[in-house]
Amino acid sequence: MANAIEFKLFAPYNKGAALIGSFSKWENIPMEKDDQGYFRTSVNLEDGVYEYKFRVQTKTEYLDPDSWVYAIDPYAKEIDKTGQNGIIRIKDGEPIVDTYVWNHDRVPLPSNGELVIYEMLLGNFCGQKEDLDRGGFKSTIEKLDYLADLGINAIELMPVMAGDQGWGYLVQHYFAPAPHYGSSDELKRLIDECHARGIRVIMDMVFNHSHDDCPLLKIDRDYWYYHYKHYPDDDNNWWGPEFNYDHHDSNLDIRPAWSFTGDVVRYWIQEYHIDGMRYDALSQLANWDYLHWIANLARETAGPKPFYNIGEHIPEKPKYARFEGPMDGCWHESFHYFLVDFICNDDTLDLDQLKEVLDCKTQGYEDSTNVINYLSNHDHDRILNLLGDRGIFDDHAFCRTKLGAAILMTTVGIPMLWMGQEFGQDSCEHPNQSCELKWYLLDNERNRSLFDYYKGLIALRRQNHAIQSENIEFIHENPDDQVLAYIRWNEEGSRVVVVANFSGNFLGGYTIPDFPDNGKWHEWTRNYDIESHDNQLVLDLGEYEAQVFVWNQ
Repeated sequence: MANAIEFKLFAPYNKGAALIGSFSKWENIPMEKDDQGYFRTSVNLEDGVYEYKFRVQTKTEYLDPDSWVYAIDPYAKEIDKTGQNGIIRIKDGEPIVDTYVWNHDRVPLPSNGELVIYEMLLGNFCGQKEDLDRGGFKSTIEKLDYLADLGINAIELMPVMAGDQGWGYLVQHYFAPAPHYGSSDELKRLIDECHARGIRVIMDMVFNHSHDDCPLLKIDRDYWYYHYKHYPDDDNNWWGPEFNYDHHDSNLDIRPAWSFTGDVVRYWIQEYHIDGMRYDALSQLANWDYLHWIANLARETAGPKPFYNIGEHIPEKPKYARFEGPMDGCWHESFHYFLVDFICNDDTLDLDQLKEVLDCKTQGYEDSTNVINYLSNHDHDRILNLLGDRGIFDDHAFCRTKLGAAILMTTVGIPMLWMGQEFGQDSCEHPNQSCELKWYLLDNERNRSLFDYYKGLIALRRQNHAIQSENIEFIHENPDDQVLAYIRWNEEGSRVVVVANFSGNFLGGYTIPDFPDNGKWHEWTRNYDIESHDNQLVLDLGEYEAQVFVWNQ
């Protein structure tokens, strides 16, 4: 039985539009415009799957205004694998996205302060290019038990919307999963299976710019985008046509770019049950009011469940993640630069610089969830590669990598790993190369040892609430020997002390004066007990080593 299905296209200043599709043998079906700027038509369709798109008289200058162009529905929920058409599914006389039934919505999920985040590019996380069934939503599900075993309780997916097939930051279709990753049903199952394991899912959102072939540009570029680049003198930070968040349509009393991206946020939270968003390139978005609005919209849409709005603002501006700011947290770029500098260099370095990034409050942040710390991410070379550039390899390199892991997991802020970091994945030779994870490295003793080291530290972080607090005090610093010690604590009496040697010298019988408590402590990384006496701790500290002492109450 056929039912009337409405198709609509928001194009308030375009002269004409028509619908074409597999249901019309790709012949025009006229559309009429209402007083709200929507072209509308209805088609009698039986249950099934159909391809469609629009023909529209463009307003875009470079496409010869008023000429007829083809445009996929900007709100299409699915795109065919050729990228030429939208797909609409009809079931029981109504349009649907899919028939997925959620199974694990009631599983409790960790709060923002408890998170250990794992950033991943789906195509490289478990993919092999010669196997077309790898590298998507389905194959990622097969690796979730691995992540759960490691202790990860949040994954941050680089963009999965339809667009470019590289890193995903040139989005073409904002409501449709990328066909090369899989279907909406498969993505929902991935998210549901994450939730079953207590893993939250954070999605990377690209609202600064879009792909040149985004349908909005074909319809009426200047309605949604700046006519020219927003930053014409900053070519290095221009990646595509930029949404115009300053434009207000006084006739319809809407801000078009706000309205469209707001619909995107609502859709992904409601339809896909995601638990957070990472907003790319805040410094290019450069609209304080819009960022407040979109972040609040995300929180309101998510309702009572935990939700995390994460911003990427480079250079850092703590105001974006403080109480009055739009974001809950921001990527902590200075942590990466200063800590990696300490790990990779053999020169005497300024401990005050390091202390500043380990205690983010000194930089103007207010809470432990205000910063997301990382040693590497998709934009940076991995530490093993940076060490290799300095001629540091094998055990010496892994020793320093473990030092970085210990600091990352025990300092103030939310830790984030870049996929493969936990077992010593190296970087590609060129940033734009496809670089699948080398899972076979886990068969090597050195790489497996690094994995176990991360696993142990993640377990400590998740178990000991002192490390999740914003409390940190530096109890010892020795610029000559390049030793720094700090204590983490909470009001319930949990205490963890970290002693880090940033030099290439073995320090035997090293004394930490003014140690906080006399008695038995358990060293977490080497798994031994030690007692402090006379407010001193005496220990043997290896080169480029951190030891982590947990108070035994």
